[in-house]
Amino acid sequence: MNSPNVAPVVGMVGAGQLARMTQQAAIALGVELRVLANAPDESASRVITQTVLGDYRDLDDLRAFADGCDAVTFDHEHVPGGHIRVLAEAGVAVRPGADALIHAQDKAVMRERLGAIGAPCPAWARVDSVSAVEEFAGENGWPVVLKAVRGGYDGRGVWVVESAGEAAQVLKNGVELIAEAFVPFERELAVLVARSPHGQGVSYPVVETVQEDGICVEVIAPAPDLDAEDAAQAQRIALTIAAELGVTGLLAVEMFQTKTGLVVNELAMRPHNSGHWTIEGARTSQFEQHLRAVLDLPLGSPAMTAPVVVMANLLGGPDPDIFSRYEHVLAHDPGIKLHFYGKEVRPGRKIGHVTALGTDLDDVRARARHAVTCLRGPV
Repeated sequence: MNSPNVAPVVGMVGAGQLARMTQQAAIALGVELRVLANAPDESASRVITQTVLGDYRDLDDLRAFADGCDAVTFDHEHVPGGHIRVLAEAGVAVRPGADALIHAQDKAVMRERLGAIGAPCPAWARVDSVSAVEEFAGENGWPVVLKAVRGGYDGRGVWVVESAGEAAQVLKNGVELIAEAFVPFERELAVLVARSPHGQGVSYPVVETVQEDGICVEVIAPAPDLDAEDAAQAQRIALTIAAELGVTGLLAVEMFQTKTGLVVNELAMRPHNSGHWTIEGARTSQFEQHLRAVLDLPLGSPAMTAPVVVMANLLGGPDPDIFSRYEHVLAHDPGIKLHFYGKEVRPGRKIGHVTALGTDLDDVRARARHAVTCLRGPV
C-alpha cells in the first residue's frame, strides 16, 4: 500500500452502478477509485474522474489500468481468469484472485467445489444432449433447471424445462449447460459476507429477496420470521464458502429456503444487489466493506441501523421522465432514500433503487413500494 501520506488507489474493472456506488464509499475513506470503462457514458464513468477507457478482455489494457493501483477488483465477473493470473504473477494485488473468482464465473466448477466442501446444493450434472437431460430427469424428476455454465445473470441463462422437447430448444442455443434438480423452495434468501486477505470475516444479516421474472425487485432485511438457528446456519455456510474458496472482498451467497433446509443457489464475488440496503441500513455499507477488504484494512461493523430495512429496485417504465415524479416522492416521504444509476430509462431496465427504514415491516415495505411505483409512472 502507498505511504500514509498518499491515498491508496483501488482499480475497479467495470463502470456499472456497483462502481458508481463504490465511489461514494471511497470518498469518505480517502480512497482514490479508478474504473476501467468500455465507454465514457457508463454509469460510473459519469461521476468518477479517474475513468480509463479500455477493454477488460484485452490484457494490455488491463496491465495499463492496474499500473499504480494498490489493489484491483471488479464490478462484474467477466474478466478472463488467465488475464487475472498474469496480473497477479506481475505483483498486482488482484482481489478476488482467479482461483476464487472462477467459482462465480463457471457454474460447473462452482458446483464441483461446493459439493467437495459439503455445502448444501441441489443434484446437478453437466449435460450436452437431450438424452443426457432425459437421463438426469429420470433420476431427479421434471422439471429440470438448465443453466448456462458461464455468463448468466438476472434470470438470463436459466431455463426451467418440463420435457425433452423443451430441453431440445434450449440446447439449440449451443451454450454449455449444466442441469440442476428443481428445488421446491419456500422463499429465496441471501447472505453477504466479507473476507480480507489476512482472513478476517464478517457477515451481514440474512435477507429475503423477492424475484419477479428472474429479476430481484425487493430485499427485506433481516429476513422476516427466519429462525435464529437457520439464520446462523446460513451465515456459517457463507463464511465457510468464503474461507474455503479463498475469497477476498465481498461474497454474496444466494440460497433457497426449503422445508428440509437451506440450499445454495448462486455465488457472486463483488458488491451485490442484495446488499444495496446497507448504504443506509448498516453501520458499514457493502461498498465500504469491499474497499476495506481488498485493501486488507480492518473490516467494519455489519450491524443494522434500524430494526427493518427494505430496498426496492426501480425498473424503467414506458415514461422515461422520472424526474417529473421526483418531487412527489420526496415530499410524500422525507425518510425515503433514492439512488439513481445515471442510466437511460428503458422498460424493465434496472435504473436505480429506493431504501426505507423503520420498525414495522408492513409500513416500511409499503413506503418502499409506493416510492418505486410513483417513480416508474403509469405502466
